[in-house]
Amino acid sequence: MPGLSKKGLSMPASPIRKLVPFAEAAKKRGVEVIHLNIGQPDIKTPKGALDAVRNAPIEVLEYSRSEGNESYRIKLAAYYTRHGIEVTPEEILITTGGSEALSFVMGCIADPGDEIIIPEPFYANYNGFSVANGVKVVPLASDISDNFALPPVESFEDYITPRTRAILLCNPGNPTGYLYSREEVRQLADLVRKHDLFLIADEVYREFAYDGKKHYSILEEPGMEAHAIVVDSVSKRYSMCGARIGCIVSRNAALMAVCLKFAQARLSPPTLAQIASEAALDTPDSYFEEVIREYTSRRDLLLEELSKIKGIRIARPQGAFYCMVELPVEDADHFAQWLLEEFQWEGATVMVAPAAGFYATPGLGTREVRIAYVLEKAQLKKAVQILRQALEIYPG
Repeated sequence: MPGLSKKGLSMPASPIRKLVPFAEAAKKRGVEVIHLNIGQPDIKTPKGALDAVRNAPIEVLEYSRSEGNESYRIKLAAYYTRHGIEVTPEEILITTGGSEALSFVMGCIADPGDEIIIPEPFYANYNGFSVANGVKVVPLASDISDNFALPPVESFEDYITPRTRAILLCNPGNPTGYLYSREEVRQLADLVRKHDLFLIADEVYREFAYDGKKHYSILEEPGMEAHAIVVDSVSKRYSMCGARIGCIVSRNAALMAVCLKFAQARLSPPTLAQIASEAALDTPDSYFEEVIREYTSRRDLLLEELSKIKGIRIARPQGAFYCMVELPVEDADHFAQWLLEEFQWEGATVMVAPAAGFYATPGLGTREVRIAYVLEKAQLKKAVQILRQALEIYPG
């Protein structure tokens, strides 16, 4: 057969989704699979967003503008203003999910062989986006022993080369739940200005901050007009993962002009999903207050139950809805597959995301898994009980 591209063959498999065939096989055997592997919230999507689609007076489902509907971008700019981020609709470009937003950004700022520094562990698909764009990820390791705190900012300078184009953060972090402080953001802002780099922030979990902490956006930092790029999405904020609506936000007019050319090449973001996303912006603050209370409660229960398992280490999340856990196993990939293929307790098993795929450095994260606490508390408690029983008999 004709040969395949080196780029395609080097695309990494998703650690979040690669075990799906084993999960489906387990379900066909009658085993209940509790999904801790994927950040799909069970929180209901705001009714107003769904009603907006149901009631949309559409006779022809047309293309939208390549940069997204103007009415949506106007309301989105007002949303950011409420969060202390002054931007105009022209400084927002709507994308097909946060994934397309980040892929567009990489394509706009980096040529093949250029480098982006990313603290690891990081959202696994950053590896895929970088391969697709010919970009080299330069990882800077953080560690579970200090809750995956940002490495000292001065250590970033050791990794900056003439090919470095940007530093990329996920804030709050996926998979770690780490929330970058205002001071850390300011230190990174100083660094990118000093070296004339971009600072990209994936801020899709902005609302999910716990223990009285508040998210600080890179767009709140003064003097970053040329450097700051935010990637955002409705997926987690409004429990609308299937809408596939995200955006790029930047005050850098030259960058946004190039982003628009990428957007024009893919024509337009989905029309119905933009209608839902625009309506979701009318969601009252009480919705988020309730959601934060629920996720805080789930997090606390998860940490309490996990702490009862001998031989594990846990990072305490400050944001998002993920928890990184180091297990007393040598190969978390093997353990995760074994859970689905060979183990059940009272007719059920669990599916976790092996954490090695959230690193770019070979050998890191091999004993860790990411747990998404997006299920109601009874299921979370049951899942940890299953995990404890499995670890007691796991032969690996």
